Amino acid sequence: MKLFVGLGNPGAKYSRNRHNIGFMAVDRIAEDHGFAPWKFKFQGQISEGRLGHEKIVLLKPTTFMNLSGQSVGEAMRFYKLDSTDVTVFHDEIDLAPAKTRVKAGGGHAGHNGLRSIHQHIGPHYDRVRLGVGHPGHKDKVPSYVLSDFAKADQDWLDDVLRGVSDGAPHLAEGDGAKFLNAVALRVAPARSSTSKPKAASKAEPEPEPEDRRNPLQKLIDRFN
Repeated sequence: MKLFVGLGNPGAKYSRNRHNIGFMAVDRIAEDHGFAPWKFKFQGQISEGRLGHEKIVLLKPTTFMNLSGQSVGEAMRFYKLDSTDVTVFHDEIDLAPAKTRVKAGGGHAGHNGLRSIHQHIGPHYDRVRLGVGHPGHKDKVPSYVLSDFAKADQDWLDDVLRGVSDGAPHLAEGDGAKFLNAVALRVAPARSSTSKPKAASKAEPEPEPEDRRNPLQKLIDRFN
C-alpha cells in the first residue's frame, strides 16, 4: 500500500491557487482511475483505489498547508506505513511552469507544507515537484503561490495533470523514470504546437508549359 498526498489549502477561495496544484494532481488521479468517493478522515479527505497491482490511498490534508504533517502522520500511522511509502505532490517555485521532477528525501526548501511533514514523519518520503515558476523576488513568493493560475497557464497545467494521472501507475510501482516520461508525452506536444511554424523553404519554380506550336507558327510568332 502507498499513500499519495496532495498539498493545498481547503476551500473554494484557494482551489485554483498555484499552491493547490498538489490537490489538483490527486483529484485528477482519483477521477481518471475510478477511485472511491472522497470522505473525511485523518484531518483531511481520503479516497482509496488501485493503480496497477498497488493499493493506493489518496490524501488531501484540510488542516491548511502549514499543518499538513498532522494529517499525513495520522494516516501513515493508521495504515502502518513507513515514511518511504509516502509520496507528496506539491508546488515547486524553483522549477519552471510545466516542469516536473521526482525526488526521494531531502530538505523542505522553505515549503510550509513540506516543513510540517518533516516535523511529523521525518524527511524520508518521496516528492513529486510540480513547477509553477518563480515571481522573481522572494518577497513576492507568498502572494504569488496564493494567487490563481493565469488563463495563459491553463493549457500546460491541464497537460501536466493529465500526464501525472497517466504516469501514476508507474509511480505506484516505484518507476519514476516511466512516470516522468508519461508527463513529458503530454507536455511536449503542447509546447511544440504553440511554437511559431518555421518559414517555408523557397518553393521550386513551376516548370514551363510544354510548347505545342508547329515550326511555322514559331517562326511567325518570332517576327510579330
